[in-house]
Amino acid sequence: MKGWGWLALLLGFFLGSAWARRSQDLHCGACRALVDELEWEIAQVDPKKTIQMGSFRINPDGSQSVVEVPYARSEAHLTELLEEVCDRMKEYGEQIDPSTHRKNYVRVVGRNGESSQLDLQGIRIDSDISGTLKFACESIVEEYEDELIEFFSREADNVKDKLCSKRTDLCDHALHISHDEL
Repeated sequence: MKGWGWLALLLGFFLGSAWARRSQDLHCGACRALVDELEWEIAQVDPKKTIQMGSFRINPDGSQSVVEVPYARSEAHLTELLEEVCDRMKEYGEQIDPSTHRKNYVRVVGRNGESSQLDLQGIRIDSDISGTLKFACESIVEEYEDELIEFFSREADNVKDKLCSKRTDLCDHALHISHDEL
C-alpha cells in the first residue's frame, strides 16, 4: 500500500500543475484581450478632443489651475472604459495551440458587431468560455486598476508584454499569445 501514497501524491501534483497552467492561460488571455480592447477604444477617440483637469477653484490672484489634457488617455475616460471593457469578452473564443497545447483567446466577432472573417475552425465559442474570460477580466481590472490607468494614460510600445508579463506576471515571459485584431 505504500506505493499508492506516492501515486496519489504524484497524481495530485500533475493535476495541480495542469489546473495552474489552465488558470494562467485564462488570466494571460484575459489580460491580453483587455489590452487589445483598451488600445482599440483609445484609438477611436478624436485626438483633438480634450478634457479640463485640475482645480476649478479661483486662486487668490484670480486665476484657475485648470489644464486641458487629451481625452482619450485621461483618467476619466480610462475609468469609464474599464467599467465596460470586460463585457466585450463575449466576443472572444478559445483556441488550443496545437504545438504547445496552451489556450489562446481570439476575437471572433468584428468590431462593428458582424461575424469576423476569421477561419473559426478549432475555435470554441460558448457562454462558459466567455463567462469565464469575462470573470478573469473583471478580476484583473479590480486588482490592477491603478496599473492599467498608469500604463494607458501615456502612449507606450508593447503594452501587452509590459503589463501582462512583466508588471503583473499574468503571462509567462516566454509565452506569446496573439489576438487577431479586427
